[in-house]
Amino acid sequence: MPDRGRRGVGERPYVLLSCAMSVDGYIDDRTPQRLLLSNDEDFDRVDEVRAGCDAILVGAGTVRRDDPRLLVRSPERGRERVARGLPPSPAKVTLTATGDLDPAAAFFTAGDPEKIVYAASPAVAKLTVRLAGAAEVVDAGEPIDLDRVLADLYGRGVRRLMVEGGTSVHTRFLRQDLVDELHLVVAPFFVGDPAAPRFVLEGDFPRDRHRRMDLAEVRRMGDVTLLRYLLA
Repeated sequence: MPDRGRRGVGERPYVLLSCAMSVDGYIDDRTPQRLLLSNDEDFDRVDEVRAGCDAILVGAGTVRRDDPRLLVRSPERGRERVARGLPPSPAKVTLTATGDLDPAAAFFTAGDPEKIVYAASPAVAKLTVRLAGAAEVVDAGEPIDLDRVLADLYGRGVRRLMVEGGTSVHTRFLRQDLVDELHLVVAPFFVGDPAAPRFVLEGDFPRDRHRRMDLAEVRRMGDVTLLRYLLA
């Protein structure tokens, strides 16, 4: 797999977007418990992908709803990263328009990776105070400018970025043609609730029927299936 950022005008990291969804395109339901869309084999695959990245990005909604730790789980993979002069887990990155983030969330408290919060300009001042000592807050414009975010990450040495959700983040990255590789895991059941969160929102996507993605891999893992697409 490519391991270097996109070079040329507007240098940015190589962006890998990873998502698990139901057959009908939902990434969760509306129950209080998180919907399990994957299995142990796929969790291990995701852990391996994480270990090969420089940073992991999720939206603030995912931080609030799922409280993810975003760490490399395998001690062996963590040791391999340390042997290469890297921290055991990649840097954690999130985006927030409102600044509504709790410094007690696992995103901030779990592990010792670098934590970076890209905030819309109006939220920067209050969030800098709230997250003092927990994360670095960076002004990402109003509204948040993904090109600006990616350029800043590239300047920090991030060459491979893993994007893990949620819906609005997936949609923005794909609409703006900022994804180089897509890992889509399909679970063999339906959700069928129009109010539940989906993989992406409606809109215009550059990868339409006239500009198809390149299917690079299909992998069966128990009862779920990985579809790996190349977009670069």
